[in-house]
Amino acid sequence: MIMRGNNTAPDSSTPAGRQPDERAVIAYVGIGANLGDARSTVLQAAKDIAALPGIHTTRLSPLYRSAPVDAGGPDYVNAVLCVETTLAAEELLRSLLAIEQRHGRERPYRNAPRSLDLDLLLHGQERRTSAFLTLPHPRMHERAFVLSPLADLEPSMELAQGSVAALLAACSDQPLERL
Repeated sequence: MIMRGNNTAPDSSTPAGRQPDERAVIAYVGIGANLGDARSTVLQAAKDIAALPGIHTTRLSPLYRSAPVDAGGPDYVNAVLCVETTLAAEELLRSLLAIEQRHGRERPYRNAPRSLDLDLLLHGQERRTSAFLTLPHPRMHERAFVLSPLADLEPSMELAQGSVAALLAACSDQPLERL
């Protein structure tokens, strides 16, 4: 959960002449891939998300390389995309799953290598647990490949478990390389 009081995008990301939508929230999407040309896939996925109806502005973190967690396979390329959106959390997640499918995502077994993995990390201040969606993402505070890009986008971000900076320090044993 973001503990900031502001759910609208910063003025710097609002196009000139456009007023922020009062219904818009800031959401964060984790993007990762470790099959094929993972770097290009991550960058294309960010563009695909930005093109969704209901997405108004986006900011992409730097890219990172990380080893798979609890799995084998090639290293991942990871990033986090910050979006200003009027999409409800379920709508956004369904759109993310459709983008994964267009990029050839298969789910043969848990933690299988991925052509594309899109995770809805945060959606405004929303907290929920359902069979379809858990917000905030339940393991994001344990993953350097999520926390480091989040820190790049929002250095002072606070999650329910603590500051992103402190949580990232607790993950110092997880190798991560900025690309």
